[in-house]
Amino acid sequence: MIMGLVRHGQTAWNALGKIQGQTDIPLNEEGIRQAQSLARRIASEERRWDAVISSDLSRAEETARIIADTIGVRQLPGDSRLRERYFGEIEGTTAADRLKRWGDNWPLEAAGAESDESVNSRAASFIEQWKSESPNISLLVVSHGNFMASMLPLMCSTTPDEHIGNLSYSILQWNEESWMPLLYNCTAHVQNEQWH
Repeated sequence: MIMGLVRHGQTAWNALGKIQGQTDIPLNEEGIRQAQSLARRIASEERRWDAVISSDLSRAEETARIIADTIGVRQLPGDSRLRERYFGEIEGTTAADRLKRWGDNWPLEAAGAESDESVNSRAASFIEQWKSESPNISLLVVSHGNFMASMLPLMCSTTPDEHIGNLSYSILQWNEESWMPLLYNCTAHVQNEQWH
């Protein structure tokens, strides 16, 4: 099995530095342009994908639709297990908002965030289902930054702990015993005029 992992394109809240979590914010114009750039990059490569699946939040579904339409593969129904972490009270806030309301200790003071265990459980469930039911598929997965930062180490413990940017693109291959990263957290298509 080969799994490609893509973070959705930019939204208005991304541009403002607001935490989105499970608040359903659509792509902005830049996010649409970013998704088109990645779609053109994927279309230009030799690797072929069988299907695209995403979280059921609109920013991920729209990114997935742009990619699926451009490369000519089916887009599967959104999967709620791929949603971003629920961030509770801090959804919709900027760093300045959080400091003003809760102070430096905001990660502990703000209530309602989904636990690491819950996020990891959703990610593991998704991975294991696809690995067992479709072992020969090449599947593109469009999800969210914090969720992917949890999902990637579950798949491959050697991946670096680094920020997952908008339209980040990673590819991992299952080799009977472990996941091997073929590409990790690549955003070349966002800067490269070749795909604009």
